[in-house]
Amino acid sequence: MAIQELQPGIVPKSQSIASIAVRAPRRERLAIVSTRDQLCGIAAYTQALAHYLTDVFDVTVFDLDQYLLRGRHPRVRALGDRHIKQICRALAGFDVVNLQLEYGTLGGTAKDICRRFSWLADAAPRLSVTFHTLKRPPIFPLVDFIKRILTLKWRSAGDIHAEFSRNRKLSLTIPGRLRRAQRRKPVSVIVHNRRDLSDARHLHGFDRVYDHPLAFLPADRVESARAQASRHRFPSIEALSPGFTLIGVFGFLNYYKGFGTAVRALHHLPESHHLLIFGGVHPNEIPAHQPVHSYLASLLEDVQVDAARIDRTSSAGADRDISAKLAGSQPRDLSSRVHFMGAPDDTDFLAGMAICDVVVLPYLEVGQSSSGPISLAVELGSRIIASRTHTFLEFAAYHPNTIEFFDIGNHLELAERIAARAQYATRREPARYNVETNKAVYLAANSPPASPAVGFLRRRNSPQPIRAER
Repeated sequence: MAIQELQPGIVPKSQSIASIAVRAPRRERLAIVSTRDQLCGIAAYTQALAHYLTDVFDVTVFDLDQYLLRGRHPRVRALGDRHIKQICRALAGFDVVNLQLEYGTLGGTAKDICRRFSWLADAAPRLSVTFHTLKRPPIFPLVDFIKRILTLKWRSAGDIHAEFSRNRKLSLTIPGRLRRAQRRKPVSVIVHNRRDLSDARHLHGFDRVYDHPLAFLPADRVESARAQASRHRFPSIEALSPGFTLIGVFGFLNYYKGFGTAVRALHHLPESHHLLIFGGVHPNEIPAHQPVHSYLASLLEDVQVDAARIDRTSSAGADRDISAKLAGSQPRDLSSRVHFMGAPDDTDFLAGMAICDVVVLPYLEVGQSSSGPISLAVELGSRIIASRTHTFLEFAAYHPNTIEFFDIGNHLELAERIAARAQYATRREPARYNVETNKAVYLAANSPPASPAVGFLRRRNSPQPIRAER
């Protein structure tokens, strides 16, 4: 059956977005250019995306070799250029190309990234670019720069200038080349939140822009993950009482993940609450000649420090008084209640998330556009408590009434929210944004402009469209 002609601004009531996605008139050849490095979240997204797009496209994934592309030695950089050119030659045999763009996956310097991006954009017959980060042109931090100069912190001042130059080049050059490309061929842009949607349209001037949050798991995969979710799968917690509350944090150990906030919150929760840390030190950050990674050392210190010491980090005396009343005056060793679960594979990651009574995402604000763990937690139907970052606030706009928020770093507020289990609504509607709606977005973004699948795809019962703006 041919795709029914879409009226501007609405999906016909007789059809779901999913039915549009699976009734494409023919299967065009789609090349997805992305890293397949298993240490990268983009690789996991690409793997999931390629799996469910096979219903509507003949999909081939081209792996961006991170050793060659991120190398700084001139010989390795030359091999990285050759690697991209080989991919470009192969792209001529495809109908459309999708580039999963995280800037660093194309190179270690802004010059390398922009050059290789241009080659890929020129080689694509039709092009869609999924921006996992969409940079705004930065404003030079003059005050911070002058402070570093006046205090003779030359290296720090140099880092500020280098970071500004890199971000400025990427934020101006990549969009500029895409704007030029869209004059010659069909070009689409896919972003993961509505802030980036507005930037893509108004700031960068892209013609066809679609927005959709990350989506990984079809319904059968969700059911499989839940079926495999058992405490017996993890020997380190198998002996815990079934009545204990399990709090989970997920991801490689890094300062911006804010796991220390979850540890500090545990000091103010009953003994029946246990924290599970699913993640380890990233292989690229394994320290040489150091007995322990610096961030891991800070977590271990928080695990065994007394509650009063923790609250000396607060500048407000009233906060310290409240904390003392909550925690008591005796030192508390949390080593029996904090469990380092290691760096799990994909199956254990999902099973670990499914067994937790609450998934906590205490991240700092670092300007990310999306987050894989929070997307997976929503798909699994987990109870989620997240820090109030721009990333999570933007994500919550697609999944209302599914996420509880606390201020970044406020371990007292986090503890109170974890303890207030009765206030959490355990029943909620299925996620409105899922792999089927994401499939529909990719079908529209990668179809020729004259195709009836391209246009405004309006979300049901929502004034905000999943759309290509013209």
